[in-house]
Amino acid sequence: MITLTNVRKDYSSDVKIGPVDLEIPAGGITALVGPNGAGKSTLLTMVGRLLGMDEGQITVAQYDVTKTKSKDLAKIISILRQENHFVTKLTVRQLVGFGRFPHSKGRLTEEDERIISQYIDFLNLSELEDRYLDQLSGGQRQRAYVAMVLSQETDYVLLDEPLNNLDIAHSVEMMKHLEHAAAEFGRTIIVVLHDINFASRYADYIVAVKHGQIEKMGTPEEIMQDDVLSSIFNTPIEVIDGPNGKIACYH
Repeated sequence: MITLTNVRKDYSSDVKIGPVDLEIPAGGITALVGPNGAGKSTLLTMVGRLLGMDEGQITVAQYDVTKTKSKDLAKIISILRQENHFVTKLTVRQLVGFGRFPHSKGRLTEEDERIISQYIDFLNLSELEDRYLDQLSGGQRQRAYVAMVLSQETDYVLLDEPLNNLDIAHSVEMMKHLEHAAAEFGRTIIVVLHDINFASRYADYIVAVKHGQIEKMGTPEEIMQDDVLSSIFNTPIEVIDGPNGKIACYH
């Protein structure tokens, strides 16, 4: 479980996150949704200890993220940010290998190599593993980054807008990979999503963030209501029944 207690981040007198109290259960996919600037990515990066908080406590699997040693935390939480600044003259396999660093300290063992291959195969990257990152499409590169994060083999995986720059077909493919990772490897995946319909289709829980506060948390069934979504996004939204669940239609 991930627990945020009285978490606050102040950027200015007008821009603030929190105070936030939130419990995210272990297992499955939890999606953070909400308008631009709501604070979704800020909350995620504070959980991943890439951003400090001004007040409060965050625990992941009962480990306090501010007090746990980095080498220990890296075996509990892995995080993929929106902006990745890796050298483009890395191959896919070399990139995925970085996910093993908390375990190998840069000296890859036979077991590390097996795990790297496992996630390259899982993300359907086998034919691309010797290609350089700058030779890949945006969707292929994004899959490589996710393979890197999964190869870290943490129980908790944080992904900040992994569908960025992906078309609908590749977005569906990515969410199916994440759905399978949560089920097959027992991961708890926390993902920031822009599209509420992807959250509705693939997430087990949805956390709606607005103005730096938690507006509502619940199952997709609880969140996918006309009045709830209209309030979250400040625009009229009608929820209809689709072939794979409820769909939000903007007016």
